[in-house]
Amino acid sequence: MHFNMYKYTVTSLPGDKPDISKMKMVPKLNTSNYIKALRKNRALGQRELANLIGLGKDGERTIRGWEAGEHTPSPLKWSKIVDLEKEMQGFSDNAPLKQGKIEDADFTFIDLFAGIGGIRYPFQQLGGHCVFTSEWDKFAQRTYLANYGDMPKGDITKITANEIPSHDILLGGFPCQSFSQAGLKQGLSETRGTMFFEIQRILTEKRPKAFLLENVKQLRGHDKGSTLKMIMDILQGKREQEISEDIPMSANARHALDLPGKLNYWIDVRILRAGDFGAPQNRERIFIIGFDKNEYPDVDFDKSFCWPVPPNTPTRVGNILQKEVELKADQEEHGKDRFTISDRLWEGHQKRKAEHKTKGNGFGYSLVNADSEYTNTISARYYKDGSEILIDQSQLNKNPRMLTPRECARLQGFPENFKVDAVSRNQVYQQFGNSVCMNVIHAVAEQMVKTLKFSEASTAKQCKAS
Repeated sequence: MHFNMYKYTVTSLPGDKPDISKMKMVPKLNTSNYIKALRKNRALGQRELANLIGLGKDGERTIRGWEAGEHTPSPLKWSKIVDLEKEMQGFSDNAPLKQGKIEDADFTFIDLFAGIGGIRYPFQQLGGHCVFTSEWDKFAQRTYLANYGDMPKGDITKITANEIPSHDILLGGFPCQSFSQAGLKQGLSETRGTMFFEIQRILTEKRPKAFLLENVKQLRGHDKGSTLKMIMDILQGKREQEISEDIPMSANARHALDLPGKLNYWIDVRILRAGDFGAPQNRERIFIIGFDKNEYPDVDFDKSFCWPVPPNTPTRVGNILQKEVELKADQEEHGKDRFTISDRLWEGHQKRKAEHKTKGNGFGYSLVNADSEYTNTISARYYKDGSEILIDQSQLNKNPRMLTPRECARLQGFPENFKVDAVSRNQVYQQFGNSVCMNVIHAVAEQMVKTLKFSEASTAKQCKAS
């Protein structure tokens, strides 16, 4: 690519780093056009580009100014922009979970509130092709990009339905903090809880054939069940009550609630436990499944869809633990033991557990070993002190240790080639704590795909008979 600078010329290929010592001035026209072309070629929004080159919270505004010619990037930022083309190609070429061509897919899907792609991969394995992804967290975006080669779009509330391709299945692990035990259980009165209304907006405007939603099990009993009932009423087209103006949501989401032609999905709900599907973790999540009755009017989904039967395979924590030689290699590489907790932290854990025991409750750290059947649920706060899952090392005369990032991946059923080092260790812990157990998702996905294939065949047969 050729850049004409004011009194000199700098020639570079996309990905090559220009000599920034010579770049005292960057012309508005070339800068603007290059950035616009880069975003178009890589399907990047302004926010996503800002995240990739390390701009702060006002990064989107900065990109907008560069493209409008209002100001120009510093030499350092310009070099990052030029390097980005090569970097993005590298992500695409080296992504371990990169999907195949859309022409070879059996169905299409979108991945909302995608996190690090825990729901996506099982559907991809079953013949699906992801045509759109949304995830606002810049660190999760980086891990997703490193593993799938796709950069997720950002804030779903700012993405119109026209920007989302048509698709067969909508997947969404919408934010759960508002309903979780660790959160305040504010539910739909809190912004993160209202992300469900973005899902209903997209369902209303795109009408996919099916969807899968995932959340914490506390959603079932939140507000004595009224929150889940309202969600199901909306999805089934049975909503009669008005949604209060006090509930925060985007203007587009509120508009979609009032559109003619209500949703008409067959719905079922089930709580499934990771430990029943071969993962040594006591993690329970609620799953909401829907199939469009307008698309398949003659299909009885009560009979055609069956939840997966848990195999109840015996589990053992030792099956996900790294070998001692691997831990020693990590220690040599980093010059320290990164996972064994300090004397001070260990003493604090024991003190707090003793205090809780005196009060008559079971709060405190959880210590497991290789022979334990399962661990507690890993959460997004795991990076803070590891208290919910500590690995016993008394046989080595050492304090307990935290799980390694690779062990977190295994605990959640992620494949061995999943990259766990795209971001900092603390961020990785949060990402796996927020993710899903792929074992469970794969089992559910198999049943959904099976039902869709049956419904397609059944509907085609009815049409032919007619």
